[in-house]
Amino acid sequence: MLTRSQRFLLRAAVLFTVAGTALFVLAKPARGATPKFSVSFPKERSPQPLDGRILLLLSNDSSAEPRMQIGLSPKTQMVFGVDIDQLPPGQIVTVDDSAYGYPIRYLRDVPAGEYLIQAVLHRYETFHRADGHTVKLPMDRGEGQHWNLAPGNVYSKPQKITLGPNIQDVSVTLDQEIPPIDPPKDTKYVRHMRIQSQLLTKFWGRPMYLSANILVPEGFDTHLNARFPLAIFEDHFNHDFEGFRTEPPDPNLKPDFSDRFHISGYNRIQQQEEYKFYQQWIAPDFPRILVAQINHANPYYDDSYAVNSANLGPYGDAIETELMPAIEKQFRAIGQGWARFLYGGSTGGWEALAVQMFYPDHYNGAFAACPDPVDFHAYETIDLYSQKNAFVIEGAHKQVEQPAMRDYLGHTTLTLRENQAYELALGDHGRSGEQFDIWQAVFSPVGEDGYPQPIFDKQTGVIDHKVADYWRTHWDLTAYLEHNWSTIGPKLQGKLHIYVGSDDTYFLNDAVYRMEDFLKVADPPYQGEVTYGPRAEHCWNGDPTLPNYLSRLHYNTMYLPKILDRIQKTAPPGADLTSWRY
Repeated sequence: MLTRSQRFLLRAAVLFTVAGTALFVLAKPARGATPKFSVSFPKERSPQPLDGRILLLLSNDSSAEPRMQIGLSPKTQMVFGVDIDQLPPGQIVTVDDSAYGYPIRYLRDVPAGEYLIQAVLHRYETFHRADGHTVKLPMDRGEGQHWNLAPGNVYSKPQKITLGPNIQDVSVTLDQEIPPIDPPKDTKYVRHMRIQSQLLTKFWGRPMYLSANILVPEGFDTHLNARFPLAIFEDHFNHDFEGFRTEPPDPNLKPDFSDRFHISGYNRIQQQEEYKFYQQWIAPDFPRILVAQINHANPYYDDSYAVNSANLGPYGDAIETELMPAIEKQFRAIGQGWARFLYGGSTGGWEALAVQMFYPDHYNGAFAACPDPVDFHAYETIDLYSQKNAFVIEGAHKQVEQPAMRDYLGHTTLTLRENQAYELALGDHGRSGEQFDIWQAVFSPVGEDGYPQPIFDKQTGVIDHKVADYWRTHWDLTAYLEHNWSTIGPKLQGKLHIYVGSDDTYFLNDAVYRMEDFLKVADPPYQGEVTYGPRAEHCWNGDPTLPNYLSRLHYNTMYLPKILDRIQKTAPPGADLTSWRY
């Protein structure tokens, strides 16, 4: 009779024999067979040397170009990044084990097999900032800080290769270029504005712009004496006004499947809701207001967080003193604090709260859904003040990896360590254009090298508590309320409205719990609301009557009754409450 160990070895041998081919495909290249890739661009793409980051992409999924398959989900394909500095046309850059990879760290560990390979050069621009620092960063070029879509980036066509023990050097030529994006066109209901900001131009040492997509009410062009309340829809970069459709849904639209919401045909649902919004907007009894989606993409992200910060410059003041007056003048807004409101979700939720808090007299209410971390005791799952390491919970004899994302059932889909590896592959010095890097750019002081001072080491997870103290003093919104409530509390009464799912994908509800703890005991009372959506993931926005996949499409209508009630109760004597109610 065979022993248990003998049975195990025999079974392993049988499996190896039967599945030998499969095992060969999954085998890793030998240590001496690290693949190397020679990457260059021709002078037709740029006669001048270029700065930037070369992103080498490998994919075993032929359904799309490799550059369209990199992300945080388990479905992601592979990316390996290396910086270039003043690379001349025709000169070769070798991408090998020195490249930083995600989700596989080193090229030598990529399993043998057939792949599509592609490379992209994400261009950097040199900025001579007013603070004396010179930095190289990827300026947004109208795409909302997406390296795989940024106009002017050069890339290669996908090609098939086979990786194995005898892999030879592979040559990749960046002979394609992403074309410019045409600016959006004005329509009857959607208008566009773009201004050069003098404040930001001075800070960055080159022309910098702010823009807005404005939804104007029915009758805007005929009721010329009307003045309108203004709602700022805080959001990520939007090329055009999102969520508004004047045409019925496309009957020929092929239904897709939403992995996020587990619904087939979500693209059709979106078109239906967008068209319903249009029908509401033009209805005779619908309130006539202005809605502006403002755009402030910058060299670090598709959004500045609408505040003044050391690394991004005076975006808060630029928006409030340059962009807002321009919008209100051109589009006949009432132009007073009682008639301005803020709402948004996620990044936009944080912005709605922060702008209302830092400019308390400028706005009459903020409706913040699923806001980014409002308390750094709960920076997602990290306590920046008490933990030593961002990646793990440290015990007596073990460490537990911390999650960064969960699905609607609570399963971890990404760890914090993996999240940072993703950003490091896309760009060092905080140049990935991704979430943790923009938080760091907004919240951190400037480092000696001119880039944001890291809050923690992206490879080890070790937290810098001096930087954390800076964050607490300047950007922890709960701490800001606690320290300044005697001054700003009376100005914020009835203005703070927060909504978040109790199962937020990014654990953003944890920070809201802490802010609510303060608001419950604030004196004078804050007279607002904090509401949680049971079992709701990101980004629940406060409607308990509808599933999240629908309510998230209703931002521009769901807070309107509360806005109108607030106007009625707080408008000063003699305020215009009629010209816009035609």
